[in-house]
Amino acid sequence: MMKTILVINGPNLNLLGSREPELYGNVTLEELNRELETVARKWGVNIEFYQSNHEGELIDCIHAAKGKADFLILNAGALTHYSIALHDALKAVRLPVIEVHLTNPYAREEFRHRSLVAPVALGGVFGLGTLSYRLAVEAACSILRERGAD
Repeated sequence: MMKTILVINGPNLNLLGSREPELYGNVTLEELNRELETVARKWGVNIEFYQSNHEGELIDCIHAAKGKADFLILNAGALTHYSIALHDALKAVRLPVIEVHLTNPYAREEFRHRSLVAPVALGGVFGLGTLSYRLAVEAACSILRERGAD
């Protein structure tokens, strides 16, 4: 049975390609998603995408992923730094998760230096632009394969 990775993007990530391109680049979220589909397909893994600007909708998506997805990749945007509810949702569903960010939060404002996602994530990839996402998908696929997901 084909395994599924769910990529979840939080607030403002729908504006990729036009929002602060000097920080986030010129690639749109749709373009990024197509690229990630290609990576997952090479591994024989299904990949799905979700984006919302609303904390509750992100939590509902994480809850709904239980039993449907095998792995989560999450860029929670600014919610990374203060959403206890998002942390609790990830902890509750007990799915493996990789935290991803286009920029390096530790090289930015001090309030971005704390992640509430990190304590419930297997790991994180950040600061490498869209390559952060590609590496996270590659890692998730590799972990799924190691766990006998072929």
